[in-house]
Amino acid sequence: MSRYFALAVVMLAFALPLVAADDIVVADFEGESYGKWQSSGEAFGAKPAAGTLQMQLPVSGFRGAGLVNSYRGGDKTKGTLTSPPILVQRRYLSFLVGGGGHQDRTCVNLLHDGKVVRTRTGAHHPTERREKLEPAMWDLKDLLGQSVSIQIVDKASGSWGHINVDHIVLTDKKPQLPVAQTKRLVLSKNYLLFPIHEEATTCAVDLMINGVKVREFDARLAPTIDKIDFWAFLDLSPFQGREARFELSRATEKTLALIQTADEIPATSHLYDEPLRPQFHFSQRVGWNNCPNGMVHYDGEWHLFFQHNPYGRGWGNMQWGHAVSTDLVHWEQLPVAIYNKSRGDWAFSGSAIVDVDNTAGWQTGEEKVIVACWTSTGRGECIAYSNDRGRTFTEYEGNPVVKHAGRDPKIFWYAAGRHWVMAVFQEQKGRGGTAFYVSKNLKHWEFSSHIGGNGACPEIYPLPVDGQPSNSRWVLSSGSRYMVGDFDGRSFKPAHKGTHRVHYGRCATPQTFNHAPDGRRIQIGWASIPMERMPFNQTFTFPHNLTLRTTDDGVRLFAQPVREIEQLYGRQYQIEAGRHALAENASEELVLGAETIDLHAVFEIGQAKKVGLNIGGNLVVYDVLKQQLQGARVRSQEGRIAIRVLVDRPMLEIIANRGSVSITAPRAKRGNVGKVIAFAEGGQAWLRELRAYELKSIWKR
Repeated sequence: MSRYFALAVVMLAFALPLVAADDIVVADFEGESYGKWQSSGEAFGAKPAAGTLQMQLPVSGFRGAGLVNSYRGGDKTKGTLTSPPILVQRRYLSFLVGGGGHQDRTCVNLLHDGKVVRTRTGAHHPTERREKLEPAMWDLKDLLGQSVSIQIVDKASGSWGHINVDHIVLTDKKPQLPVAQTKRLVLSKNYLLFPIHEEATTCAVDLMINGVKVREFDARLAPTIDKIDFWAFLDLSPFQGREARFELSRATEKTLALIQTADEIPATSHLYDEPLRPQFHFSQRVGWNNCPNGMVHYDGEWHLFFQHNPYGRGWGNMQWGHAVSTDLVHWEQLPVAIYNKSRGDWAFSGSAIVDVDNTAGWQTGEEKVIVACWTSTGRGECIAYSNDRGRTFTEYEGNPVVKHAGRDPKIFWYAAGRHWVMAVFQEQKGRGGTAFYVSKNLKHWEFSSHIGGNGACPEIYPLPVDGQPSNSRWVLSSGSRYMVGDFDGRSFKPAHKGTHRVHYGRCATPQTFNHAPDGRRIQIGWASIPMERMPFNQTFTFPHNLTLRTTDDGVRLFAQPVREIEQLYGRQYQIEAGRHALAENASEELVLGAETIDLHAVFEIGQAKKVGLNIGGNLVVYDVLKQQLQGARVRSQEGRIAIRVLVDRPMLEIIANRGSVSITAPRAKRGNVGKVIAFAEGGQAWLRELRAYELKSIWKR
């Protein structure tokens, strides 16, 4: 019996948290109820959670089998959990905490005489993709012998709107916790380099100059040199020659030692030639991108601003990345244009214009002013202006210019009314939609109208129908959906019910350039395609030219790759001209020696039920009976279907019938294309055209 008793003691020791003999366990949340703790709201339920809850990321770092977890019902639920009175009999109170990093909303509070005297917020931010409780501690020396209570708070309902707590202990032994690390540097080089490891704990990084915080962000910093996945970088040009102090929470001394200044970004010999790096689509050097914004043309330069996290592969730290091009094909990435103001005030999507007539009065030299407008998550719609061709921006001191329940402003000049228009996603009476505001000077805006049915990142612009300037329509779009109608400078009236679409697949939130020359309307979208194990993540679609054309279904939007792609054409491959029969056992093929191509094919459908292309193992199929190309509805024209495919290393862009449909998709089979095979199924078809052009890399001149 004694042997089994000893084994039971050992098992119990591993199952339960270990505390010193004189420690007082306030709560370990191992029971079937909270005991005398009082729960309000829905978030905490009637008893502790047994680990991870439904639809939650795996929770770790707690002790035993139970913990406080307010994710019950997801992030929408709210509530509080309050302890009975606790007599402070030890100097320190230690506990484990996780969940959202929303100050005062997802936190643990220590109450004394009904007032909050200590607080600790959860550690997780939107960049996190895992949940782990971490040690925390309060020194209660000033409260010894007095009565306090603990309040666990969940007042947040958005992303990471929950709190996790476990193992609350009073102790006289000071807990050893990770401490903030501090480093001083003279900023004499181009970049401050940060070693990134995607599995590391997130650190909060603050850069201070003369006691003023000038940059703040979160990053997963590598603990040792052998764990570095890639180097993130911060542009130091605004602070050259100055002494700076930066502080890092939850970082080790080894991590601190890896942070350095440099004139070059490490591993530049491999930059832009990684296995999944798009070779003719723009992508950022490192980090994350999502929506394009602030797209504007000025004096020969196309400016592409974009949602960017320079410090990790995941979404977070939202600010405006910036790239410029003189030909819509070759791009140069510039320093970040608009930084997040703080951790709680990120720079979300927006737009940019050229204030040609200096209506705001910000022009100081010969250059016209480029004005950017974005959603500041902590303030509202904000404005900044540039007098140096978009290289640096100055925030307007009167921000925000519009404060409302919405985001993603698109601003443009309405010439007929001599005023500016802001189209912005805005909920009204519980409905999403687009609100319109107007202004004479970009500083003072007034609400004009609202139309329901549209979502985030609205876009509005006029286009001639069938190329006839005297017959123009306005396009109001959001994401992949659009409406055609009329706009009088203050309100939009659709010409039809419902919405239509031209974009399918992984093209999200496409936006167009303001002030494009020659009346062109050029569009770029977010290609939401993961780039596994690359230092960068996601990319953008190739620029497309938009037109309105009359079809059997009415006036519809078309999107085709811009003509500038021909600059990249290399060797051409094609079959002989003629009418080539395709059947169950007959096909036509091109043998290629390229990884990136612009492919054109025209099928005469005949009796076939399906026609398509096998592009090095990637199938592009048109279903004749369903009238669908890769799931997108496409009608054949006079018994024919034209298919164009842009093939890049990680992706395909598939365009049907001169742009009636544009589909963005990840490339399942990567590497050299090898062969392109044209085929038919279920009956005979004919191939009228099959040609391909090798595409040169935009990164190698």
